[in-house]
Amino acid sequence: MPPETGQVLLVGAGPGAADLLTVRALRAIEGAGALLYDALVGEEIVALAPPGCLRIQAGKRAGRASMGQQTINRLMLRLARRGLTVVRLKGGDPSIFGRSGEEAAFLRRHGIEAQVVPGVTAACAAAAQFGFPLTHRGEARRLVLATVRTGDGEVTGGGWPALADPEATVALYMGRDCAGEAARRLIAEGRAPSTPAIAVENASRPQARLLSSRLDRLGAAVAHAGFTGPVLLVIGEAAARAAVGDARRTDGHPDRLERASA
Repeated sequence: MPPETGQVLLVGAGPGAADLLTVRALRAIEGAGALLYDALVGEEIVALAPPGCLRIQAGKRAGRASMGQQTINRLMLRLARRGLTVVRLKGGDPSIFGRSGEEAAFLRRHGIEAQVVPGVTAACAAAAQFGFPLTHRGEARRLVLATVRTGDGEVTGGGWPALADPEATVALYMGRDCAGEAARRLIAEGRAPSTPAIAVENASRPQARLLSSRLDRLGAAVAHAGFTGPVLLVIGEAAARAAVGDARRTDGHPDRLERASA
């Protein structure tokens, strides 16, 4: 008798810290028969899967080799057809630049149930860790979550006018290698060069770093900082409220860089 068809859970692992998992996400991981996880999901979270769970690292980290999206889709389908509960574990929230819509549509076309389990996104984690609001009365009436890159890795050519709103906090995901270009586009669309801007590396983790700058210096500051982990850029008046404390200066550079406490 063929096995009963399984299901796929598209689960948000949050920004990195295991204690930011939702209860529902934790239960999903603990009940997984197969775990397909992205490269940014830490070992502490992967270790929560039960003994005997099939663990497969699916990559998905900018600038590094990773499993193709169609390969991931077919693998989820094959494992679910074997009767397994498949947890597709993604950094942050699956619905924010996580391709959950594509994956869910593929699975449903092939008769597989797909459910989304939300997670804490990096912008929220960075704001909590470094003590700044994403919206603030009189300064930021809107929050815009955007990515600088298109699906093929190029800097996106459109959408920049919508990000130039002076009353919006703009959180740019995957912005480490194109911070300078993003700043130039925003200034060209009318955002003030003096707009507060920060870059947060490894949001929520003990080794997180906050770089405090302004929009016209953001590209040079990020390049100077030598970030190697995932970086979120936050631009807007509310970003000036980030807690830099007694931040050390980076080799005389005027912008401030601080490491989060463990």
